[in-house]
Amino acid sequence: MEDPVQLSLESAPQRDAEPVRLEFDDGTLILRGRSASDAATEQFTWDERSDTWRAEAIAYRAALGALLKDGWTVEDAARQYETPQLEVGDRFEPYPHQTEALEAWERAERRGVVVLPTGSGKTYVAQLAIEAAGRSTLVVVPTIDLMNQWSGILEESFGRDVGLLGGGYHEVESLTVATYDSAAMHMADLGHRFGMIVFDEVHHLPSDFYRQAAEFAIAPYRLGLTATPERSDGRESDLGDLVGPMAYRKSIRELSGDVLADYTVDTIEVGMTEQEIQLYRRARGFYRDFVDEQGIRMSSSNGWVRFLAATNRSERGRKAFEAYRTQKRLALVNTAKLRRLFELMERHRDDRILVFTNDNDSVYRISERALVPAITHQTRVKERKEILAAFNEGSYRTIVTSKVLNEGVDVPKARIGIVLSGSGSVREHVQRLGRILRRDRGHDARLYELVTADTVETSVSQRRRQHDAYRSDSKESTGEESAHADD
Repeated sequence: MEDPVQLSLESAPQRDAEPVRLEFDDGTLILRGRSASDAATEQFTWDERSDTWRAEAIAYRAALGALLKDGWTVEDAARQYETPQLEVGDRFEPYPHQTEALEAWERAERRGVVVLPTGSGKTYVAQLAIEAAGRSTLVVVPTIDLMNQWSGILEESFGRDVGLLGGGYHEVESLTVATYDSAAMHMADLGHRFGMIVFDEVHHLPSDFYRQAAEFAIAPYRLGLTATPERSDGRESDLGDLVGPMAYRKSIRELSGDVLADYTVDTIEVGMTEQEIQLYRRARGFYRDFVDEQGIRMSSSNGWVRFLAATNRSERGRKAFEAYRTQKRLALVNTAKLRRLFELMERHRDDRILVFTNDNDSVYRISERALVPAITHQTRVKERKEILAAFNEGSYRTIVTSKVLNEGVDVPKARIGIVLSGSGSVREHVQRLGRILRRDRGHDARLYELVTADTVETSVSQRRRQHDAYRSDSKESTGEESAHADD
């Protein structure tokens, strides 16, 4: 497929006028020349500050195409990306869903979002797309861990040096990997250097800052990858403009048992001790009374901000905040939950287990009691790599973590997941399930979700399980823990 912006001048009427010049300037496009006023298409607006016709960089493909279609001779000085020979080295036969995803992206004129579950080979789809595009490519990722992971994969696949943007690096090559922070920060300077951009975990892109990584770039080819495109603010609808249409989508359910491991999900309710129940009720009652007095709806978009502001205005407010923390801590981590966690760890002592919590304090508490390694955002990159390598080799059987391993990081040998606590986010829960779904012949995956009965966590669990990956296959507990267990 030819570059869609390189239209044949022979097929368009040629104007008897001086050429116009298209330039890249600080994340935008400028149209220059004596004929610029006549040539300016709908993508351009007059910028009085610089006395130039200016367009968004993201409009490059449409703007250049429109100029050529109207018969203008264009000196394209905006495009500074290369057409390197990019060929995947260690090839293997793609799964049918990978072939279908690539073909769907091609039909969408090499612009669009591919939605595939964790462990189903999104990265290989991206490699094939980069090869097909044959343009200087930037891969944008949310974390330093993923930047290093992608860099290694691309170096091995394409046999060339890969540049890095982020984590103290500023190296630009024809293949470069950047964090969203660095891409958004530097795209005003580098947005003309890439003809292809891959946005991994593309659901991050629509945020106010990160979207600059797309808007300030001219790249005519774009690929977004994610397992869960939906956002709580609904801004996933912006992906159509930033990346392209929803080109292809497959769910966990559709690929389990073939590409992904078969799995079961067990939700186990546990009960607090009588002492914990009384403390929980007192703390929650005080917190809820304060919220009601202040007229705050915590479910509203600004509820949390209003609550924090109110707690800072009085001693009663500060006590309400402590009460909030107490009732949340008791619901998320309590005596019965920890006891059940250690029983499950013992039951699956021959398997490799990932334990997920909602906060770092719980991670370190479990790590110390069970003598298992912990990974949080405070864990240094080198130590994190060593822990994950030892886990995959079998030296460690269990890792306890908070949110760091939710997204992107490859943990191929994990088979058992235990969610001790988490948020109400559907995405987080699906991501945690995805950590244990790598195909391992003869072994199914199992996710346990521990929920404290008669607390707000019950409704939180219901919210985060609103995804087809959990429907029908979930098994509720059989009451192995009574609602008021007395330890």
